[in-house]
Amino acid sequence: MSKTAVSAAQAPSPALGKRIVDLGIEYNFIVIFLAVVVVATTLSDNFLTFTNIANLFQQAAVVGVVAVGMTFVILTGNIDLSVGSIVALCGMLVAVLMSNGVDPFIAVAITVLAGTACGAAMGATSALAQVPSFIVTLAGLVSFRGITYLLTDGVPVSGLPKGFAAIGSTMVPILPGFAISSMGLIFIGLCILAGLVLRLTVFGEYVFATGGNPEAARLSGLPTRLIVTSVFAVSGFMAALGGILLTSRLRIGQPTAAQGLELDAIAAVVLGGTSLFGGRGGVLGTFFAVMLLQVLRNIFNLLGLGSFYQMTVTGIIIVAAILLNRFIDHRKGRG
Repeated sequence: MSKTAVSAAQAPSPALGKRIVDLGIEYNFIVIFLAVVVVATTLSDNFLTFTNIANLFQQAAVVGVVAVGMTFVILTGNIDLSVGSIVALCGMLVAVLMSNGVDPFIAVAITVLAGTACGAAMGATSALAQVPSFIVTLAGLVSFRGITYLLTDGVPVSGLPKGFAAIGSTMVPILPGFAISSMGLIFIGLCILAGLVLRLTVFGEYVFATGGNPEAARLSGLPTRLIVTSVFAVSGFMAALGGILLTSRLRIGQPTAAQGLELDAIAAVVLGGTSLFGGRGGVLGTFFAVMLLQVLRNIFNLLGLGSFYQMTVTGIIIVAAILLNRFIDHRKGRG
């Protein structure tokens, strides 16, 4: 065989190179995350340590859990602005119940049901009355926050059972010398479960179909109104869990908690590649986006930089991610 033929055989296939580039563009959130991790490791020796990694997962857990629920909602082309208020409401509710002698397991169950009901009510209102979810959940944002203050006249609730407080502080050994908080494990477990539901179940197919083309889905016989109600119920359920985790971590029911959390959750979902118009995205992107935002906050803290820098850089990254996702849509002929 000639040298030319050998060189041609050993040269990488143009098709393979194009495929690698396409994968890098499609999963840009992973590429961006890894790039930021490399930069963070270079900037601070304390970043890539077991202690700091465990801290990252603990700090990201509440927003991450809420963002998982938000992913379901945005995949249908809707949005939920009320999740921050539901987190605060459910965090206060579980604290009030336990402070009045209710068993922690029963208090958690009641709280989860309450959060799910709040989400389902807004989803049903939007779907049945044909009112944009932005308007319905904006009303929910205000109303649920008001109910939160009414529960105790705005006074925080303390004196929670030690067993409940352990949820937010327990460290679970994973490797020799490395442990992760139970909150972090809950976040990871919910991401895996939600990803399987979206990709392997009929409900997940219906969610993507409803977001991709609601009218076509309806004409095909899909119960689109029920699906929209269901994804809001999922969002309310996740927000309730987020409120429970936050109260456990703070060891106090705080009515002012989670203000602006809905923006963090929406930012993570969009940054992770889920289209605001619905029908495209998933939990994998949301997971990496949540961790990316937390890494940014963490590295700014390690470097001793103020929150203004964090807000500015985070905003730039979110805008860049949206523009990149729009570029991917045009590249694939989606709009």
